Amino acid sequence: MAGVFLAGAALVGYVAAAEPVAAAPGAAGPRVEIKHHKYAPATLTVPVGTTVTWINRDDDVHTVISTAEKFRSRGMDTDEQFSQTFATPGTYEYFCTLHPLMKAKVIVK
Repeated sequence: MAGVFLAGAALVGYVAAAEPVAAAPGAAGPRVEIKHHKYAPATLTVPVGTTVTWINRDDDVHTVISTAEKFRSRGMDTDEQFSQTFATPGTYEYFCTLHPLMKAKVIVK
């Protein structure tokens, strides 16, 4: 399955087995708000095939980075968003590279 990661200022595609698929911006589905340096909800459980969208409601730039390197957003300014479709069951932990104490997870069943 295809995914993307940020290398410098450009998005670079890669292929790896059993990983989420990058979704089109603004995809419908559950949303995680980034506000007050927290992801809300901190734990989200979704069925396989669900697209999750993160929206930055903070004044600071934030990222959404998989701890297992399965997905990676670019730095998002206020009101910018990132979407990810989860094609494989599992627990996907993530954090903000700019604020490493910000942590959360998506559980895909």
